Amino acid sequence: MKRTITAVVLGSLLILFQASAQKNAGTPIQNGKDIAVVQTNAGKVRGYIHKGIYTYKGIPYAQAKRFQAPEKPAPWTGVRSSMTYGPVSPLLTPTTQVADETEFLFHHDWGYTNEDCLRLNVWTPGINDGKKRPVMFWIHGGGYTAGSSQELPSYDGEAISRKGDVILVSVNHRLNILGFLDLSEYGDKYKGSANASFLDLVAALQWVKDNISNFGGDPNNVTIFGQSGGGGKVSTLMSSPQAKGLFHKAIVQSGVWSDFQDNLISKRIGSAVLNELGIIPSRIDSIEKVPYEKLVAAGNKALQKVRDQLAAEGKPVGFGLRFGWTPTLDSQFLKDQMTDAKALALSANIPLLIGSTKNEFMASLRNPDLRTGTAEQVKAYLQKQWGDKTEAYIAAVKKSYPNDTRPSDLADIDGFFRPGMVAEANAKAASGTAPVYMYLFTWQSPIFDGEYKALHCMEIPFTMNNIARCEEMTGGGKEAYVLADKMSQSWINFATTGDPNHKGLPAWPKYTEAVGATMMFDNVPAIRNHPDKDILAVTASTPPRF
Repeated sequence: MKRTITAVVLGSLLILFQASAQKNAGTPIQNGKDIAVVQTNAGKVRGYIHKGIYTYKGIPYAQAKRFQAPEKPAPWTGVRSSMTYGPVSPLLTPTTQVADETEFLFHHDWGYTNEDCLRLNVWTPGINDGKKRPVMFWIHGGGYTAGSSQELPSYDGEAISRKGDVILVSVNHRLNILGFLDLSEYGDKYKGSANASFLDLVAALQWVKDNISNFGGDPNNVTIFGQSGGGGKVSTLMSSPQAKGLFHKAIVQSGVWSDFQDNLISKRIGSAVLNELGIIPSRIDSIEKVPYEKLVAAGNKALQKVRDQLAAEGKPVGFGLRFGWTPTLDSQFLKDQMTDAKALALSANIPLLIGSTKNEFMASLRNPDLRTGTAEQVKAYLQKQWGDKTEAYIAAVKKSYPNDTRPSDLADIDGFFRPGMVAEANAKAASGTAPVYMYLFTWQSPIFDGEYKALHCMEIPFTMNNIARCEEMTGGGKEAYVLADKMSQSWINFATTGDPNHKGLPAWPKYTEAVGATMMFDNVPAIRNHPDKDILAVTASTPPRF
């Protein structure tokens, strides 16, 4: 009987979704000389209207010379056409080939690159109407070195804007060596170079404050949110005095909770780059004309050289430096580590929604043999990681997820993002006055016989209500649409009021370290307290050995 009722409910919801789609199917795109025109501080922009949503792409929010702080964009006369995505930040390694199977899931749109990439996109249900809609400011993933606002189809803001009567803003900014090379010792104009990438984000948030009213938005109700590297950027903005006051709520999806780089290290890297390029300090401005490819090559050599130097000196190689370019404690944009009381105090009044996915960078993706491996083969893999803690680890996973049946499930539990998300939630809940809400996305994708599980990025189509754009990743089935309806409503409600609760979910309590209330997002969402406490205890006491 229960299965029959569930099937009826799912069928009814799908009919509603199909009816809505049919209702909009014949709606033409509206564009033209006087359609969707909005005034910004730099000049007028023209977008287009699709199914009731005004869309603007590639709007300049700032301009910047290489390694220098962003400035207001140059004003223009007339009306600027803004209907296609703008340039994206150059990448360290341009894409020349892809893995067929995973590319089928992600369906990337790499865009075109240019160092002049300070652009943003806006989706809104109305313009020039005096309304004060919540603003959701999306920051893309890709660590601190790659990605863009158009990279994944799940980033599109039309669906969530329509559903929630909210404004979705997404942004491109400088990345990798362009956003993090510390040249602060070589002239005042380079004083912000170590965190230029984040100064761009601050400039984009300032643009929102100055201009979003004309797009029908409320500059005093801005939620910053992002996933992976974007989640790390959200946590970093929460730790910066220069970003304070430009946003009012925050969502961290599979972010990184780690220390910022010491400026003595970032300056050492900057010096090493100049040495690789043969540039003396008195000729520092010549770096502005070094071809990007040559700059990247020098940066890669400098990073490795500093890593080797630190190892030889018996000093730790920080988390960020291990992966490449990273934010730095520069005494301006970042004055304290994000774990310090002073940094936490900056966002004490900012409500936080935080979480990750069950499987993230799952082991069976890195080791395909594990997908169909036997229990013995999976155990042998785990022993290489956990040593004499293997049995305790296996027992903890089975206790947390008793319904898992495949041997690979034991190896595919995320241990990279989840501990940091819990640590950040604990610190935030203990130090601030604003609420914290924790989630764990456990829904398993049916694609490729379920082999990709709750992969890194899997939750984004659900939070953005973009299942229709992401069928390759989610399967596009009834269950996906139903869960997306619930998750996206929570994100909308949180952006509107700071509380993700709604009648489609069980009551979602505020998170505390003592109770550990966590919303488990699956076909049947449920609250569990400390759902993986035993796993975290094992992984905390014994770091994995790869």
